[in-house]
Amino acid sequence: MTEHLKRSHNISLLLYHLVCPAKYRRDVFKDFQGIDQEIKNICLEIQKRYDLKFVEIGVDDNHVHFLIQSVPMFSPTNIAKIVKSITAKEIFKRKPVVKRELWGGEFWTKGYYINTVGHAANERQIQDYIKNQGRSNYQQLHTQQMTLFEGIHIR
Repeated sequence: MTEHLKRSHNISLLLYHLVCPAKYRRDVFKDFQGIDQEIKNICLEIQKRYDLKFVEIGVDDNHVHFLIQSVPMFSPTNIAKIVKSITAKEIFKRKPVVKRELWGGEFWTKGYYINTVGHAANERQIQDYIKNQGRSNYQQLHTQQMTLFEGIHIR
């Protein structure tokens, strides 16, 4: 299970599901042996340089799914830009045959899919919790709060 990231002035647990399709939806991950492992190796290098953690990476024929943990200073757009630009540059350097196969010299499509991933609760639980703030039933609220934020100690 993913752990909270503790920094000097904040504690966070931000998870993003990022999906990046290959340019022209080409089956580059199926057609070129070892490219999936290269993507994973590059992501480990990105992890060392940026405050990003790749929790999971899944490679399909023409797209890649990333489960990424980040800190609040990176927006989802910045995360996508970092991942897409560095992986593309490195793949072209390490596997030049891939660049020849993708006519325009771009590895990823311009678009991507990104979504937040819940850890402690789902959207409905959070919505109900927020809606019930300030209600008189203290025990119910206290129980909900302990369930939502169990194990988090902020000092």
